[in-house]
Amino acid sequence: MQEDAIGETDDHRRQIALRLTILARMLRSDFDRHVDRVGLTRSQWSLIATAARRPGSTQRQIAELLEMSEASAGRLIDRLEVDGLLERRELEGDRRARAVFLTEAANPLLEKMSRMARSREECWFRGLNEDQLEQLSGLLETLYNNMNTGPVALATATAS
Repeated sequence: MQEDAIGETDDHRRQIALRLTILARMLRSDFDRHVDRVGLTRSQWSLIATAARRPGSTQRQIAELLEMSEASAGRLIDRLEVDGLLERRELEGDRRARAVFLTEAANPLLEKMSRMARSREECWFRGLNEDQLEQLSGLLETLYNNMNTGPVALATATAS
């Protein structure tokens, strides 16, 4: 049998990359189906969860955490503010920036969504013990860091 131009190691890496791409799509799709049942989008839920974890963050900080443009974050915040789930408050020491906080109305939704997220995570990670989860987390962290600091990040930055 003739070996093709792609070595075994490269083929193995390509299969892993393909599997990660498919898994990411499957995770998003599964989560979207469940989030939709409470009338939210994944982006809205992500912003609510971020505001819950980091109360008082600015629109710019939220945009950076969610890896989205400030304008997109602003539109999401506007929408969630109209829905009564978030509020902007003046930021001490900076009259131009405003801090984002959850409202009391968001708490029941946050609890419901947290339960749903835990349920989905239990399904997704079924069969993995804590040691395996820790190992997987470390491996994914390495991939993440490679994407953000390695040649891929450099190539992406120079292409834009």
